[in-house]
Amino acid sequence: MAEETKQIIVGIPKETFLNENRVAVTADIAPLFIKSGMKLVVESGAGLNAGISDEFYKEKGVEVVASRKDVFDKSHVILQVRGYGANPVNGSSDLDLLRDDQSVVSFFEPLTAKNEINAMAERGVNLFAVEMMPRITRAQSMDALSSMATIAGYKAVLLASDKLPKIFPMLMTAAGTISPARVFVIGAGVAGLQAIATAKRLGAVVKAYDVRPAVKEQVESLGATFVEMEIDAGDSEDKGGYAKAMDEDFYRRQRELMAKVVAESDVVITTAAIPGKTAPILITGEMVRGMKRGSVIVDLAAERGGNCELSQPEKTVVENGVTILGPINLPSTVPFHASQMYSRNLLAFMKHLVKEGKIDFNMDDEITRDTLLTRRGKITNSRLREIFGIDSGSKKEDQ
Repeated sequence: MAEETKQIIVGIPKETFLNENRVAVTADIAPLFIKSGMKLVVESGAGLNAGISDEFYKEKGVEVVASRKDVFDKSHVILQVRGYGANPVNGSSDLDLLRDDQSVVSFFEPLTAKNEINAMAERGVNLFAVEMMPRITRAQSMDALSSMATIAGYKAVLLASDKLPKIFPMLMTAAGTISPARVFVIGAGVAGLQAIATAKRLGAVVKAYDVRPAVKEQVESLGATFVEMEIDAGDSEDKGGYAKAMDEDFYRRQRELMAKVVAESDVVITTAAIPGKTAPILITGEMVRGMKRGSVIVDLAAERGGNCELSQPEKTVVENGVTILGPINLPSTVPFHASQMYSRNLLAFMKHLVKEGKIDFNMDDEITRDTLLTRRGKITNSRLREIFGIDSGSKKEDQ
């Protein structure tokens, strides 16, 4: 019995968000959790949409249970893709399954989910939000946002190529030479860099822009041309390594300088998102109408309001012959590899958190401190306390 108390039990329930096909832990990564001293319990059918059967989980040493309640009842820690907050409609049904001092590790979209986070705090649950992971060297293997952005950048190019009435590569044929498509990627973060690389592999001529001049070398290393604009971006990142919102005058000047490049492009892919904020408008309706008929815009920020003034989440808009795509949750459309990458991020994070068979709440550690949202019935995360207007005077007692 003494040995059993040292083994932490980790539960993986089926995702309930609409059209969410990912699973928190894949069967091929499960043995690595088990090797690290964790026992895994998965809800039957949790991996089916990602192409993973219950039988495969069992072969890898995972216990498969029939009901969701069994997963929550058996587990010390719940691993999810979308916890309540990132799953506001269906996630509430899990509240009654949660118990005091149980931990949940997931995406929560906490900066815009005050009611949901408060509801979970009231259950006494310890919440760890993977999107709050600090952008530091030792947390790179835990960076789920970057993993999902990689998938999104890749898929954005495929969506554009499907809608574009041209092919991407230059071809020399008996019927003459076909000119390559011209792709412009706005934002050279993880999603943007993957979009650049994918478009180049398909044979397009690629240009890219980012407010951070320092990424020029990365853009050029992928074979793209970095578009330089005479505009001072100042400090465009916060201390956590995430993008900061700029003032409207900056975005206005940026749009003016960008209009010519947008007009001559066959495909424009936008990736500019600010955590917890509405996405900045980078492409106006006027700029769209200045593009050639048949051109395509893929707005990866559509879920946050969009970088294109005319984009709508989950919809295809056609304006003056230009097709504007507003996809959301693109990683879910590539569920096997998205789940596999996410599983590895969670494995690294759990190995960081678990010490001697239990969660180590070391608040002196930046990774633990920044990702922990709630504990002992209260919101402990300093960033959330500030956003939600919680008095910081009682912060010490929460730790």
